[in-house]
Amino acid sequence: MSDPRAGGQEDGGAGSVVVLGATGFVGRHICEVFDAAGWRVTGIARSVHGRSAPHELLALDAARAEPDRVTEVLADRGARAVVNAAGAVWQATEDDMARANTALVECLVAAAAPLGARPRLIQLGSVHEYGPVPRTGITESTPTSPVTPYGRSKLAGARALLDAVAAGRAEGLVLRVSNVSGPGTHRASLLGTVAHHLATRARQPLRLAPLLAHRDFVDVRDVADAALAAARSDASGQVLNIGGGRATSVRSVVVRLTELAGGGAEIVEAPCAGGRPPEAGWQRMDIRRAHRLLGWSPRRSLDDSLRDLLAHARTAVHRDPLSSALQVHPTTMTVSDHR
Repeated sequence: MSDPRAGGQEDGGAGSVVVLGATGFVGRHICEVFDAAGWRVTGIARSVHGRSAPHELLALDAARAEPDRVTEVLADRGARAVVNAAGAVWQATEDDMARANTALVECLVAAAAPLGARPRLIQLGSVHEYGPVPRTGITESTPTSPVTPYGRSKLAGARALLDAVAAGRAEGLVLRVSNVSGPGTHRASLLGTVAHHLATRARQPLRLAPLLAHRDFVDVRDVADAALAAARSDASGQVLNIGGGRATSVRSVVVRLTELAGGGAEIVEAPCAGGRPPEAGWQRMDIRRAHRLLGWSPRRSLDDSLRDLLAHARTAVHRDPLSSALQVHPTTMTVSDHR
């Protein structure tokens, strides 16, 4: 008997995928990559009003939906894979994060379980599930000890899927993603804030919290490629690190963005009012397992990613000049995540 996912594996086509968070930063790119590979794409988001896409978009708040409703969607679309790029991080409460980052994964596991041909569940996790780490490469066996509500809620979601696979109730992988950059980066992230500033007020000082950290950056399009490779893979029940494989000074990244914008922007670093839990000051993902199991490695350079991020920010401002009046508070580099 043929594998029901065969159309989505070796020949790269004919599979059916459901992408949650389809209108978000990473979700949009994932939909594009699967569509280009010949898969039938159904994107799910809480709201699709005014959105257009070459694939189906379905309005559904999956984090609040009953599993039976999600089962119905997966069955109707004949889903061979489900990619969860949904979640909550920016301006979200702890309850929001628990619902979107943990309860949603539990719902997906419950929804997929009764299907005759269970779809592969691809969960996009976060490097912040690890918490602070020593200055060595972060492998998948590095102990997880997140110090923020976001990191804890993402880790609980990852465990929900991994426990279900271990119990024989699901099939799939957790892709633990580092800090994401590239076109469409969220305005509330550090890189999104900087790019928007450079696109709208490049001659004014750029005021940020102290840029002391080193982070691992990966382009959003490389993350989308990893999700496609995971959907095609037979590997299951594992965590795979998805990152750039390098620890890069956040200050150097911000400086490089200003250079790509033409220079001239003064960077002013000053502590922000209020406090946050201490987060990792240094990150470098060991990505060898993803290469071994998925044949995946990042293909875009950080410079290319930043250049495209800046170009996208300028285009967005040109489309919506009023956006230049919107203010985003200075931020530390905490989570440049995939939303």
